[in-house]
Amino acid sequence: MRLVLDGAALVANWRALDRLSGNASAGAAVKADGYGLGAADVVTRLSAAGCRDFFVAHWAEAKALAGLVDPARIAVLHGIAPGEEALALAVGAVPVLNSADQIARWRSVGGGTCHVMIDSGMGRLGIDWRDDVAGLCAGLDIDLCMSHLASADEDSAQNETQRQRFDQVRSGVNARRYSLANSAGIGLGRDYHLDCTRPGLALYGGVPCAALADVIRPVMRIETRVLQVRQMQAGDSIGYGATFTAPAAMRTATLALGYADGFKRALSGIGGFTHNGTRLPLLGRVSMDLTCIDISAAPTLREGDWIAAELDLRQVEAATGISQYEWLTQIGRRFDRVWVD
Repeated sequence: MRLVLDGAALVANWRALDRLSGNASAGAAVKADGYGLGAADVVTRLSAAGCRDFFVAHWAEAKALAGLVDPARIAVLHGIAPGEEALALAVGAVPVLNSADQIARWRSVGGGTCHVMIDSGMGRLGIDWRDDVAGLCAGLDIDLCMSHLASADEDSAQNETQRQRFDQVRSGVNARRYSLANSAGIGLGRDYHLDCTRPGLALYGGVPCAALADVIRPVMRIETRVLQVRQMQAGDSIGYGATFTAPAAMRTATLALGYADGFKRALSGIGGFTHNGTRLPLLGRVSMDLTCIDISAAPTLREGDWIAAELDLRQVEAATGISQYEWLTQIGRRFDRVWVD
């Protein structure tokens, strides 16, 4: 099995998002191992293209990027848990401080430059916008003061409410730069761009909002081998639960791909593959390691041949209700990752 990854498309997506960010510079969210594609490979390509800011969730993710970029360009979104202060200083990446306790602990170790997260309505991490944010942040060496939009991929009044709250807070917080927009936030327009945007999903081929639909290029393609070709007879069933029964004689293939690889059971009965431009529908249930398809329309397909999964992120989200983020980040480690630049 292999993921064929289009490095040129990745870079083109970042450049498009950077351009759409106006006067702001676009960074890159590379947490969850670059949304499943491989953070080191992503960072190497985007850094060479001019990206200056990278965002991870954990300190282990920051450590994994050692030697690829200046650690001061890496922001750790979860900040510092108790006991992580020495690790943070050793790694050299910049913590995103999310609470008064984190700020106090960072001050106590003379931590230096930091980022600060403001909760303007997401209700997750961050200092509540109603708190004395200016007082808590006084004297800190803040590079990036940021907040995160909860509904940027929707036409929601919450977006403007959060923007106004963040404007109110940042007027009292002395930082070198300010950031609010994620991928979908970039599509909301220049009032949301500020100094730095933080795209993630759209870098990797996901389309979180209509404003980006004609801009973003697909980056990932799943390919797998045909393990076995079968000639099924009318009445034969396929897969667990016998959810598919052949209505007539048909030629099928069993593929080396299943839900353990992130190819989800939700595609059972509705997914498909393509071979030489021909769509080949999925039959029965996706199992842990195997998937079966109808190859009656592909008479030349043989055991050992490669075949591509039909996996347009926006379409599979609409068909299954599973978010594009989940499709990307849950791709399994059994794939060889093959970059084509």
